[in-house]
Amino acid sequence: MHGTIKSPSYKTDFPLYKTETNRAKPMSLNYPFAALVGQDEMKRALMLAAIDPTIGGVLVFGDRGTGKSTAIRALADLLPERETVEGCPYGCAPQHEAGLCGACETGSKRKTVKSKVPVVDLPLGATEDRIVGALDLERALAHGEKKFEPGLLARAHGGFLYIDEVNLLEDHLVDVLLDVTASGENLVEREGLSVRHPAKFVLVGSGNPEEGELRPQLLDRFGLCVEVRTPTDIATRIEVVKRRDAFERDRAGFIAQFTKEAEKLRKAIVAARKKLDDVDLPPEILEKSAALCLALGTDGLRGELTLMRAARALAALEGKKSVTLAHLKTVAPSVLRHRLRKNPLEDVGSTVRVERALEAALS
Repeated sequence: MHGTIKSPSYKTDFPLYKTETNRAKPMSLNYPFAALVGQDEMKRALMLAAIDPTIGGVLVFGDRGTGKSTAIRALADLLPERETVEGCPYGCAPQHEAGLCGACETGSKRKTVKSKVPVVDLPLGATEDRIVGALDLERALAHGEKKFEPGLLARAHGGFLYIDEVNLLEDHLVDVLLDVTASGENLVEREGLSVRHPAKFVLVGSGNPEEGELRPQLLDRFGLCVEVRTPTDIATRIEVVKRRDAFERDRAGFIAQFTKEAEKLRKAIVAARKKLDDVDLPPEILEKSAALCLALGTDGLRGELTLMRAARALAALEGKKSVTLAHLKTVAPSVLRHRLRKNPLEDVGSTVRVERALEAALS
């Protein structure tokens, strides 16, 4: 369409997209995503990141016991299975010609298998070797062979890497994540080994801001930042407790109650992925995005890029052909609240600052 900006194709760059079916699969016994009560911004942010991984991941900050970890683990059960190369420890997508591991790149025939989209937990106490991978000592001692033992980054390729209490992560591990998220590859050179493998994943972190701040370099890597709060109305609190109690008493039965809703959400995500490249971004939307970021004084241009991608993903999720101001207003708080410069004289929170700027820039 003349005068509009077309979306580039992201589907060739991220294995999360390589799914063949949207039919329901046997679910795990995790709490179902469709059964979550409230926390609409958090659920929307996770779905947008699943639709377009280039948005850059999701940071969920808020009170304990508000469903942060539950929602993140439930999302993987919502997604259709992916195709990977059989026997590949890194989960390479067979359709890719670039970004494959060494074995898949040189192999002429790639037999495929289906597997669940991984959600890999990165514990705070994990060592660097456990995360990036290291020499298989057992094989080295028993057989005298040098063999690489893949780490958590290899397991997370094509899926989600989840870090609970991400603001408490040690600095040297933060440095590792910064390198990998920037390049999309994990390079390990130690103990006589030199291994390079793809490591593209959606980074998801959660935490309580009262327990410490996140390093600015890592904070900037999250495309969306969501604030969750404990429900303040009695009806919502009762419903949350009732559902959780029912889930713990009969997990399989509880999950079965939300099968249709889960299938509906799954189809919406799959349809949005297919439509994403065809969603138009009118020039006026891009101008409003730039004006908003300029008014808030955000550093760099990552704010505009993420606004564009998140608004486009939301439009695709809603089945729209073009991004509107309503989409921009919906995603702006999640995109920009963690990109604001701190002002000690400001007596309001970042969300209020974004909302005020929205009124001024988009009016």
